[in-house]
Amino acid sequence: MNIEQARFNMIEQQIRPWDVLDTSILALLSAVRREDFVPAAHRSLAFMDLELPLENGGSLLAPRVEARLVQDLNLNKHDSVLQIGVGTGYITALLAHKAQRVTALDARADLVEISRQNLRKAGISNADVQQGDGTQGLLGQAPFDAILLAGSVQSVPKALLDQLKIGGRLLAIVGNEPVMQATLITRTGDKQFEQQELFDTVAPRLPGFATQNRFTF
Repeated sequence: MNIEQARFNMIEQQIRPWDVLDTSILALLSAVRREDFVPAAHRSLAFMDLELPLENGGSLLAPRVEARLVQDLNLNKHDSVLQIGVGTGYITALLAHKAQRVTALDARADLVEISRQNLRKAGISNADVQQGDGTQGLLGQAPFDAILLAGSVQSVPKALLDQLKIGGRLLAIVGNEPVMQATLITRTGDKQFEQQELFDTVAPRLPGFATQNRFTF
C-alpha cells in the first residue's frame, strides 16, 4: 500500500467532502500519521471510512468525523482543552497541534497507557492523558476554553458545562441511535448557554454516559 497516496485519498475523498475546508486542519491531517495511532491488527484500514474496533471493546471514530470535530471546535493556540474519551490518542494529537494544552480523560487504564505511548512517539509534549470518570470532568483544572466529547452521549452532563469558561465551547455527539447530532454548546454567561446543531452522524456511546440527566437551557 502506498501510505501517502492512501492518506491523500482519505483527505480528498472522505474528509474534504464532509465540509472540512479549514486549510490548517487539512495540512494537519497530512502531517499527523494516523496509522501510528491505529491498533496493529487494523493498520491496513487506517485510511478507510470506518470505525475501527479496539481491543476489549470500544472503537475509533471514522476519520471524517474526527476531522470535523477538531475543525468545528475552532481552537486557537491559547486554548486549554479537555477531551473526554481518548481512544488511542489520535484526536488528542490533532487537538494538541491547535491548542496550548490538552488534557484527555478516559476511564480505561489500557487506553490511557496506549495513548500516552502513541503521543510520546509522535513527539507531542503539550498533552496529558489521565484515567478518570469523564462525566465529572476535571474540576481541579477547570475552567477550560474548550471541551470535546470524542463519542456520543444521551445528554451533556451539567458538571462538564460548568467547567467551561465564559465564551468557552463544548462539542459532543448527542442523541440516541439512529438519530444523533454533533452539538456545539457555548457558554455565554454564568448560567447562560447557547446550543447549535452542526451535523448529523452516529458514533459509539462514551462509557459511563448512558443515563445522564438532560441539562435544560
